[in-house]
Formats: sequence, structure tokens, C-alpha cells
Amino acid sequence: MSKKVTTVRMPQELADTVDAVARGRGVSVNTVVLDALTAEIERVRKDKEFMARLRDMTERDKEILDRLAQ
Repeated sequence: MSKKVTTVRMPQELADTVDAVARGRGVSVNTVVLDALTAEIERVRKDKEFMARLRDMTERDKEILDRLAQ
């Protein structure tokens, strides 16, 4: 699997907390961040209103792209 490097800017207090959680779990900060992002994605997948908005946005984007391609 390919990987993408992303820089995340966060308040120092949050960074310190994430570091403490990672050390307490015996994992990297990267693992804590990936776990949190995965949990958030799972949460929004179950959110029917969010998924409906996402479908609407995607349909609008498709319509725009179709017009541009003409």
C-alpha cells in the first residue's frame, strides 16, 4: 500500500496529550492519529445525514465535471 505524508498542525497542549497517549499505549503518535482518523471515518459512515450530504456534493461535482468535459 502506498503512503502519503501529511503535516498536521495542532495546539501544543493537544500534541502533548497525543504524545502521552502514544507513550502510554506503547505505540507511535502516528498510530494514535491513524486510529483516531479511522474511528472518525467509521463514525461518519454511520451518520445518515452526513452520507446524504456527501452524496449530494458528489452528484453536484459530477455534474460540474460533466459540463466541463463538453
